[in-house]
Amino acid sequence: MDIKQYMEDIGRRARAASRGMARADSATRNRALELIAAAIEREAPALRAANEQDLAAARAAGLAPAMLDRLALTNKAIATMVEGLRQIVSLPDPVGEISNVKIRPSGIQVGQMRVPLGVIGIIYEARPNVTVDAAGLCIKSGNATILRGGSEAIHCNRALAKLVAEGLRGAGLPADAVQVVDTTDRAAVGALITMPQFVDVIVPRGGKGLIARLMAEATVPMIKHLDGICHVYIDAKADLAKALDIGFNAKCHRYGTCNTMETLLVARPIAAAVLPQLAARYLSEAVELRADAESYAILAAAGYPHLAHATEEDWATEYLAPVLAVRVVDGLDAAIEHCNTWSSKHTEAIVTEDYTAAMRFLREVDSSSVMINASTRFADGFEYGLGAEIGISNDKLHARGPVGLEGLTSLKYVVFGHGEIRK
Repeated sequence: MDIKQYMEDIGRRARAASRGMARADSATRNRALELIAAAIEREAPALRAANEQDLAAARAAGLAPAMLDRLALTNKAIATMVEGLRQIVSLPDPVGEISNVKIRPSGIQVGQMRVPLGVIGIIYEARPNVTVDAAGLCIKSGNATILRGGSEAIHCNRALAKLVAEGLRGAGLPADAVQVVDTTDRAAVGALITMPQFVDVIVPRGGKGLIARLMAEATVPMIKHLDGICHVYIDAKADLAKALDIGFNAKCHRYGTCNTMETLLVARPIAAAVLPQLAARYLSEAVELRADAESYAILAAAGYPHLAHATEEDWATEYLAPVLAVRVVDGLDAAIEHCNTWSSKHTEAIVTEDYTAAMRFLREVDSSSVMINASTRFADGFEYGLGAEIGISNDKLHARGPVGLEGLTSLKYVVFGHGEIRK
């Protein structure tokens, strides 16, 4: 296969399909999503069988547990995909919305219209659910998309691609509006990110290696995030019950996700009370705690068995595993400073009953999601009511945080005149 020619052909067809998607009305796009959801429900056994092929190959290849977790397509995961599509259907359609209309002294009316981005290339690793989430959001927002999933999920992604194409055709939309790259050759990524004539934006969902490569090679703009080094800060005025629940859930609900807590910060006045109780919960999951000197002393005195001394590298590490960095800090200022120094700008949370401290944390922590008294695991497009997400952006331009429908559109100026001429 000539990869360059193959990818250019996909790009050319996506560009043509994007024009048809931009013309389609909201009812037609919603119809496609309903048909895709129904097809996924109907073919759930076949999807699980395809996923089992992928899982067997991944286990044989020695894929890490966090990656296997992302790859698995359980009954619950399939139901969540279907629910996500139907939630997208229920969301307001942003395309064509006109806002900020003002009448100028000349008589013209100037406003802004929300329009699709065009063709979106999405590169992701072992997550077959992304195939459906991305397809659903792109269809609803009037875009075409080229999906390049990881080789680990090739069988499942092929099966999902057929169901998406079936739904598009059933609604009278171009099947080329969603194309899954049907090769595991890494050269396909190099071609995709250097086709600005066909692709308007790239959304990478992968590890640091992938993002570093794209930042060095891409000639197409990107919406990206590097990793998820997320923090929970337990303030001196925290409610202890909330702190214990949030501190456990943010780490142990799932290890292999980008919104999992990787560093726990505890205010000094409450550290001796909080850390031993949290450690008792972490013990049930055999979480390794990599602690600074002060927290190490508290945890060692409590007899915690899975304990190591933290190094500076631990503050900068996304573990995606039952490993947690722990640090005792002086208070709010030190917590904010630590977050802004070491965070990947994904998600940080404060546990406190002090309104002033909470609002300072919201204002001063420079991350795409900042929370008060809630687990970082909520930093997710589905939980935010976006239906699904195409990714999470740590950037400040053009989108920030979970990227849903509005993040897949842009604004252009529109002018309504009545025969005015400029004098």
